[in-house]
Amino acid sequence: MQQKAQMPEDGKVDINTAGKDELMTLSGIGEAKADAIIRYRDEHGKFQKIEDLMEVEGIKDGVFQKVKDQIKI
Repeated sequence: MQQKAQMPEDGKVDINTAGKDELMTLSGIGEAKADAIIRYRDEHGKFQKIEDLMEVEGIKDGVFQKVKDQIKI
């Protein structure tokens, strides 16, 4: 039986290493935003701080406020 991706012990998603499915577990992050996060990472390198997530197209303060307690770098 195949297991789903396990959540890290602290329950936070690492936005520098998470795959699309893991990113989509975050509040307000659907397929398009997950793709945008991965594309941003590919083009700009790793996020230096969680606030850098707001540099991603389609992710503004409102979405960031929903996910800031669910993410880490």
